[in-house]
Amino acid sequence: MLNGPRNDVPTLINMTENNPSKNLWALSSLASTIGAGDFAVEDHDSFRRQEFVFAALNLLLIGALFALQAISRFVRGRPSESVIIVLTAGFVIQAAYFIWVRARNAEISEGTRRFLTYWSLGFNSILALVLTTLTLRGDTAYYALMLLPILEASFRLGLGVTIGVIVLADFICFVGAYGLKFGEYIEAGAMTVIYSVMGVLVWLLVNNLRTREARFAHNLEELERTRQQLLSEEKLAAIGRLSRAIAHEIRNPVAMISSSLATATRPGQDESEREEMFSIAAKEAQRLERLTTDFLVYARPRPVQVALVNVADTLNYVATVARAHAANEGVAIDVAVDSNLEGEFDANQMHQALLNLVLNAIDACHRGDQVKLDAHTNGNGSIRIDVVDPAGPIPPEIVPNIFEPLFTTKQGGSGLGLSIARNIARAHGSDIVLRINEPRRVCFSIEIPKHATNQSDG
Repeated sequence: MLNGPRNDVPTLINMTENNPSKNLWALSSLASTIGAGDFAVEDHDSFRRQEFVFAALNLLLIGALFALQAISRFVRGRPSESVIIVLTAGFVIQAAYFIWVRARNAEISEGTRRFLTYWSLGFNSILALVLTTLTLRGDTAYYALMLLPILEASFRLGLGVTIGVIVLADFICFVGAYGLKFGEYIEAGAMTVIYSVMGVLVWLLVNNLRTREARFAHNLEELERTRQQLLSEEKLAAIGRLSRAIAHEIRNPVAMISSSLATATRPGQDESEREEMFSIAAKEAQRLERLTTDFLVYARPRPVQVALVNVADTLNYVATVARAHAANEGVAIDVAVDSNLEGEFDANQMHQALLNLVLNAIDACHRGDQVKLDAHTNGNGSIRIDVVDPAGPIPPEIVPNIFEPLFTTKQGGSGLGLSIARNIARAHGSDIVLRINEPRRVCFSIEIPKHATNQSDG
C-alpha cells in the first residue's frame, strides 16, 4: 500500500473515470501530489528488501571503483592518498550500513525510512562530489556513484526530488569535466542526458505501477464491500427460508394438537374416541418438543471439549445405541476400525454427529441391508470416518439441499440431523461431505484430528 499523499491516487482516478466534469480538478490535484516530493515506500519488509539491494549494489560499486583505482596505479602511477582515504572511508561506512540493514529485524518507522532514504542520497552525492573534486583535470568515473541515488529517488520520492537529484548528478558530471578538452564536455553532456532519461523513465514506470496498484487495491476494496453485501443478503435470505420452514414445521403439530383437543372436548364423544384424540395430541406435543430441542441444538451448539479418545470405542458405542432401531428395520450394522486408533475430539458431540448419520442411513435402507461404520488414517495425519449404506443414489436435485436446516424427505423427520452433524464437524475444524453417491453405495465422510503420537499408524 502507498503511504502519505499517494493514498489520494485511487480516489482521484475514480473521480476522473466516473465524473468527467471534475477531470481538470482531479488531474491538477494529482500533479500537485506528484510534485510535492512525497515519500512512497511500502511496508517494513518491502523497504528492508529494497534497502538491502540498494546497499549491496552501492557497496559493490564503491568496491569496484576502489579496485579500478588500485589497478590504475600500474598504468598511471601512484594514486592520490586523499582519494584512497575517501574511498576507504566510503567503503567502510557503506559496509557497516549494509551489515546493519541485513541484521535489522525490528520494525522501521516511516520517519526512520525517510531519514535512511535521504541519508543514502546524501552519502553518495557527497562521496561523488568529493572524489570528483579531488580528481579534477584528470579522467574520473566517480560520477557513476550518482546512479544509485537517481534510482533510489525514482523509486521512493516525487518527481521534483528526482529531478533535483538528476540536476545534482549533472552538475557533478560537469565538475569532473572542468578544465579538460571540449570532448570531455561532450561526454559529460551525454552522461547528463543518460541520467535525465534514466531517472525520469524509471520514475514514470514506478509511478505507473503504483497507480495501477492503488487502482487494483481500490477495486479489491469495492469487491470486498460487494461480497460483504451479498453475504449479508444471503444471510437474510437464509434466515427467511429458515423462518418459513420453522413456521411450517411448528404449524402442523400445533394444528393437530388444537383439532384433537377440540374434538376430544366436543359434547357427545365416547371415552375411546376422546382417549384417541388425547393420544394424538400427546404425540404431536412430543414431536413439537423434539423439533424445538433439535433446533436449539442446531442454533446454539455447545463448546467443543477436545480430548484424546479411542475411535473404536466411539464407533462401537454409536453402533450399540443404533442397533435397536436397526433391528426394528431389519438392517445390520458393521464396524471396521483398528482397536488402537486414537483421535483428538469431543466424544459426546461426535457420538451425536455419527448417530445422526447412522440413523439416516438405517432409515434409507431396505430390510436385509447393512450399514457400515469405517475409520482409518489419511495421509495428511487425520482420521476419516465413513458411514456407508447401500441405499443410493440420493437424487441429484436433492443433494445441494441435504445439509440445509429443516430440509427433509423423510416422513416425520425434523430436517436438522445432518445440519447438527455438520455444525459439530465444523466446530472440530472439519466438515461432513457426501463422498460417494452412486447406485447401491452412499458414503458420508467426516475427518477428525489424529493424536500426534499415532502419526505413523496406518
